[in-house]
Amino acid sequence: MGKLYESIDEKLAAWIGRQRMFFVATAPGEGGHVNVSPKGPIDTLRIVDGETVEYVDHVGSGAETIAHLRDNGRICVMLCAFDGPPRIVRLHGRGEVVPADDVADGTRGMIRVHVERIADSCGYGVPLMDYVGERPQRDKWLASKGEDGLREYVREKNAASIDGLPAVPVD
Repeated sequence: MGKLYESIDEKLAAWIGRQRMFFVATAPGEGGHVNVSPKGPIDTLRIVDGETVEYVDHVGSGAETIAHLRDNGRICVMLCAFDGPPRIVRLHGRGEVVPADDVADGTRGMIRVHVERIADSCGYGVPLMDYVGERPQRDKWLASKGEDGLREYVREKNAASIDGLPAVPVD
């Protein structure tokens, strides 16, 4: 039922581009909490080449992905079809953090994934869902914080993971 791919070809890249969101899973090397994060919109994910993807890392309430990547580099990006034929695609690999020069625009940088395994599966358990639109809250929250407020927020909330691992470097 599932298929392994040698690389992200044009057909798979087109399917990825039609999805509305994706999920990222990471875990620390020794104990600690596994993390799964919803990400999107899909245009924040870019296919660099057949074995590399990257996505914009937005300022958020935590920094687990960054901390886990700094710890051991393991990452899985998962996409599911919520409309059309059922399908799940997982991109397993090693991730790296490409930090932004400044978090004042609401991004901490890019997460680059060097994909080592590409597999799909049936997706029969994924529900059919209708896309309504993007949520407006993030842009409103960014505007309410302002540049200095965002920098302070990152210092307070993103310097370490929930397990105390270093995440976003603080000046």
